[in-house]
Order: sequence, then structure tokens, then C-alpha cells
Amino acid sequence: MRIFSLCLFLAVSLSFNTTSGQKSNIKSAQISFEFVSKNVEGTISGFESESSIDVGNLKNSIFKGSVSSETLDTNSGLRNWSLKSRKYFNADDYPKISFSSNEVKLEGEKLVVNGVLKIKETSKPITITFVQKNNQLIGTTSLYSIDYGIKIKKKREDNLVNIKMVFDVED
Repeated sequence: MRIFSLCLFLAVSLSFNTTSGQKSNIKSAQISFEFVSKNVEGTISGFESESSIDVGNLKNSIFKGSVSSETLDTNSGLRNWSLKSRKYFNADDYPKISFSSNEVKLEGEKLVVNGVLKIKETSKPITITFVQKNNQLIGTTSLYSIDYGIKIKKKREDNLVNIKMVFDVED
């Protein structure tokens, strides 16, 4: 569950160019996750960003931002409290989950963003794939929470978290 937060910071309010020279902004963002083995879904918010995408020159594009680990919500107060505790996200000592891209590229009609996700003291590479539908930019990624020091289940494969980001875009 904690890992889903990781990707959330990726969803930080960002701006991108839909065509060279034309800039669009994200007017709202929704980030959700599913901790697969426990069938637990949730959201995270509190975004801050310094991101911009220039489709005309992707080498100039940057995805950089953070999300507040305190905003983690699974619709269960006790579970939320546990996830924010020292055992998992340790929101008091590590209030932000951050992401910074090191490559943005176009693969067919998909925008592929490679970068580094940092949760607590652990930084790992991650890839997020975006597609555009109407005025939305939709990103997906998966990760294993145990890779970030958040061990919910014993086996790595049982710590799979699927993350989805939906950004509403304005011209």
C-alpha cells in the first residue's frame, strides 16, 4: 500500500506541451493504487511539482515532484494510521515521497517516463507510462513495496502495488 504513494508524487501538478510551443497545464490530478494481494485500494494527494513536458523536444521535458505521505487514504482509519506509522511510511520523519525523471520519450502513442522514486531513504528506478485520452493524461506503473523497505507480506511478489494517475488537462 505504501508504494502506491510513491507513484502518487509522480502525479504532482505538472504542465506539458501538447504540441511544440503550445503549453497545457494539469488542472486536477487523481492518484489511486491497489495493493493486489490484500485487495486494498486507496488514494494519495498533497502534490507539489516542477514538471514540464515539451512533446516537440522531449529532451527538455522534466517530471519532478512530491506527494505528502500524510494524505494516504485507504478508507480505513486504523489502516491509514498504521501505514503512516514508523513501521511503514514513517510520515513524521519522511513527510514527502518524491520522484524525478531522468528520461522522457515517446514510444508509439505512449509517453514513457523513466526516473527515480524515493520513499523514506530508499531511491529506486521506476518507469511510468502515460496515454492521452481527450483532455486527460493517464499514467500507470507497478512496484513492489518491499523494494522500498515497506514489507507488508513476506514474499516480494505478494507486495505488488498497481498505481494509476489521472490528470485533467487544460489548454
